Amino acid sequence: MDAFEVTALLQEHARTDKLYLEFLRKSALSLGLYRLPAGGADPQSPHTEDEVYYVVEGRAQIRVGDEDRSVGPGSIVFVAARVEHRFHSIEADLTILVFFAPAEYSRAS
Repeated sequence: MDAFEVTALLQEHARTDKLYLEFLRKSALSLGLYRLPAGGADPQSPHTEDEVYYVVEGRAQIRVGDEDRSVGPGSIVFVAARVEHRFHSIEADLTILVFFAPAEYSRAS
């Protein structure tokens, strides 16, 4: 069994200088913790895999394709593979669980 506690993941993430911490990788799925500071910029580009964001804490807007919406704790957003997307107008530090299916970059060529 693979089991994780968000508190422990936050501590592990704090020891890195990266925005994203992958904590589970299987061929069909990968999971990570993504953190963006208030007022910060989201540098990501479209991925080759489908992904789901679950906002643990924070407040921002997310743009997916040509749609914008507010997100906060408990928000869940699906983004299809290869669709332009990013968080913006980050009002409070964001902590996001990210689910990729299949695993991130497994379809990259």
